[in-house]
Amino acid sequence: MATTDKASTRDRLLDAAAELFYREGVSLGVETLCRSAGVSKRSMYQLFASKDEVLAASLARRLPEYEERFTPGPQEAGGPRARILHVFERLEKGSGEPAYRGCPYLAALVELKDPEHPASVVARGAKEWLLGFFRTQAEEGGARDPELLARQLMLVFDGASARAGAGIETLDGLTTATATALLDASGTR
Repeated sequence: MATTDKASTRDRLLDAAAELFYREGVSLGVETLCRSAGVSKRSMYQLFASKDEVLAASLARRLPEYEERFTPGPQEAGGPRARILHVFERLEKGSGEPAYRGCPYLAALVELKDPEHPASVVARGAKEWLLGFFRTQAEEGGARDPELLARQLMLVFDGASARAGAGIETLDGLTTATATALLDASGTR
């Protein structure tokens, strides 16, 4: 029974952390986190050594959903060019949601500024996954310089995520058009 209770407490903490950190930023206090999760600070510290570990675990827990959101499924696979454009189409669609605040992994990296912070390590891994996805697709699509194209696509993705998340920009086709121009210029099929 205690194991079930701990798993439930852990899930509540991670769910609350994911929502609060995304909506309000990583500087919120342990009191706020525990109150929102409906758990005591004592329970949190029995499961995690620190708030930093809660943040890292909440980001890690979201990673499969993040990867799934941007990876085309079998029914929409297409070629490398289509798979890259799929990412930007999904970004544009997601950015139109009222609760959109940008990429949670980019936000964590920007807010934390410490590359050794446990959440920074998780967030950097998420960004490296996307960079690797772009690089692989660029290589398969015959890009003249797959590494450069992947880095350019990351700049577009992260810049668009940040601007849309801050409410400065409406993406409506902008990132797809920009990515298409980069793909054309690089010779990616």
